[in-house]
Amino acid sequence: MSHAAESDGPQAPADDIDHTIRAITGALQAEPGIRALALSGSHGAGLADAYSDLDFLVVADDGATDAIATLWRDALGQLGEIVLWRDRQVKSTLINAITAAWLRVDVDIATPEQAAQRTKAGLRILFDPDGLLEALPATAERQRPSPGRLQWQIEEFFRVLGLLPLAMGRAEYFNSVTGLFFLRNLIVDLLVEETDTPYRGGVLHLNRLITAEQKKALAALPPLVAERDALIANYLAHAALYLPRARRRARELGADWPERFEAATWAHLRDTLGIEPPAAIR
Repeated sequence: MSHAAESDGPQAPADDIDHTIRAITGALQAEPGIRALALSGSHGAGLADAYSDLDFLVVADDGATDAIATLWRDALGQLGEIVLWRDRQVKSTLINAITAAWLRVDVDIATPEQAAQRTKAGLRILFDPDGLLEALPATAERQRPSPGRLQWQIEEFFRVLGLLPLAMGRAEYFNSVTGLFFLRNLIVDLLVEETDTPYRGGVLHLNRLITAEQKKALAALPPLVAERDALIANYLAHAALYLPRARRRARELGADWPERFEAATWAHLRDTLGIEPPAAIR
């Protein structure tokens, strides 16, 4: 079996997606308790590709009730067998579903009052006879980056880095790989903050959020290998990538840099493992 990238298929052909949107719209439009329906997510923002899921916003008089959930399941069930159904588990207004054809469909169900807290940004209105969604402001004021959040992330990076002697002493090499995933996530978050893309989309989007230079830097990180020497080298490689960029970002945002914590962490690593800070951060 070939695993070539060019043979990878989308989640559903475009005509199937359009059919799904039309069918759900038709099934719900006549329901008296449903006031409006819109696409959100990538399709709502006009940034969908062949692999994007379908995200809907339903505005219902009584919000995310069992009756509305049943209407939604019936509408989606007309399009094929539902093989995954998560009904208001992660969030009290959210239903996640996957069909047998592996079409991923999510819906957020809001009351008119809840919907009024949104903006039209990222919405493609499908029906809205009372103008509830049309009356929303076009965009919201962009949130300013948080110096406090960045400071917490930098401190957390040093905290996890400082646990390396413990993990090596206990030979917890697989746990150390988990720690690298955590550090890598902090790196990715910082890279995305650097580019400051207005619409970030879901967690499965990264390529369009970071630059070619950033991708090259991520790709240069060593592979994750659960062996002592490889792990130590990998932690240092993550530090060499993250810390200079984090320090620069901290200066830009006016975030405090944890100088004493950094010094104590490197002294701890030197005393226990005999390692020095990478040249990139000296």
